[in-house]
Amino acid sequence: MSWQSPERLWFLVAVAALAAGYLWRQRRASRYAVRFTNLRLLDRVAPARPAWRRHLPACLFLAMLALLVVGFARPMDEVRVPRERATVMVAVDVSTSMLANDVRPDRLTAAKRSAHEFVDSLPRQFNVGLVAFAGNASVLVGPGTDREALGAGIDRLTEGITGAQGTAIGEAIKTSLEAIRSLDAQAAQETPPARIVLLSDGANTSGRSPESAAAEAVEAGIPIDTISVGTDAGYIDYGGGRPLRVPVDGENLKAVAELTGGAYHEAASSKQLNDVYADIGTSVGYRLEPTDVSARFIGFGLILALAAAGTSMLWFSRLP
Repeated sequence: MSWQSPERLWFLVAVAALAAGYLWRQRRASRYAVRFTNLRLLDRVAPARPAWRRHLPACLFLAMLALLVVGFARPMDEVRVPRERATVMVAVDVSTSMLANDVRPDRLTAAKRSAHEFVDSLPRQFNVGLVAFAGNASVLVGPGTDREALGAGIDRLTEGITGAQGTAIGEAIKTSLEAIRSLDAQAAQETPPARIVLLSDGANTSGRSPESAAAEAVEAGIPIDTISVGTDAGYIDYGGGRPLRVPVDGENLKAVAELTGGAYHEAASSKQLNDVYADIGTSVGYRLEPTDVSARFIGFGLILALAAAGTSMLWFSRLP
C-alpha cells in the first residue's frame, strides 16, 4: 500500500498523545479513589461497573480517529479492474472421447456445466464467445455481451456437432483468434485485451499443429489457458458393448499454455473442473490499477464513531 499524502500520517502522533493522556487520567483517578476514605459514599458516587465498559467507548473513539487519519492520508492500493473491450473465447472439445464417464456424468456434460458457471462469473461487460472443435473447429457464438445467446450456445455443445471426428487443437486456437479479431472494426488493427480458455481431453490428431497456432497467439499477445479434463481410466462404448480406452493426454495442452504465457490445468473430476474455471476467472480480463481506497478507512471509522456514541449513551447516558 502507498500513500498520496503520507505527511498527514503525522496526525497519528496526536491520536497517540490522546491515548496516552487517557491512560494517565485513568491512573490518576485510581490513585484518588484509593485515598477516598469514606467507602460507603464512594460506592454511591462511583458504583462498581465492569472495567471494560468504562473503557470501550474511549477505545472505539480513538480507533475511529486513527482510521480517519489513515483515510485522510489518501492510501492507494492495487485493485483488479476489468479491461475495456476485454474478450474471452471459450473453446470446448466435442470429440467422441468426451463422452467418457470417468468425469461424472461424462466429460462433455461436466465441461458444459462448468462453462456455464464460468461465464456467469465474468463481468457483464466482458465479451465472451464460444468455439466447438473436434476434427475441425467452428464458432458457435461470436464474442459479445449477450449471455443468453452464449448460454444457449453452451447447451448446443454435443458430440459430433462440428461434423468431423478427431481433435484439432490448433484449429480451435486459430478459429478463436479469428473470432477475437472480428470483435469490432477496431479489432482488426488493434487486438483487444483477450484470452483463450481451451478445454480438451486428448492430443492433437488433425488440422494445423498446436505449436504454430500458439505462435500466432503469442504474436497477438493473447495467452491461452488450457484445461485437460479426464483420467487415464476413461473409456467409451465403441459399439456392440466393446469398451475403447480413451486416456487423457495433456501434453499438447501443456505446451500451448507454456508457449503463450497461459496456465495449464488438470481436472479429473467435476469439482476440480469447477475449481479450475473459478481460478481462471479470478485473473482473466483484468488489470491491476492503483486506486484511492481512503473510503474504506473513512467508512470503518464512521462505523466505530457510531459504536462509540451508542455504547456511551447506552451505558453512561452521555456521549464520549
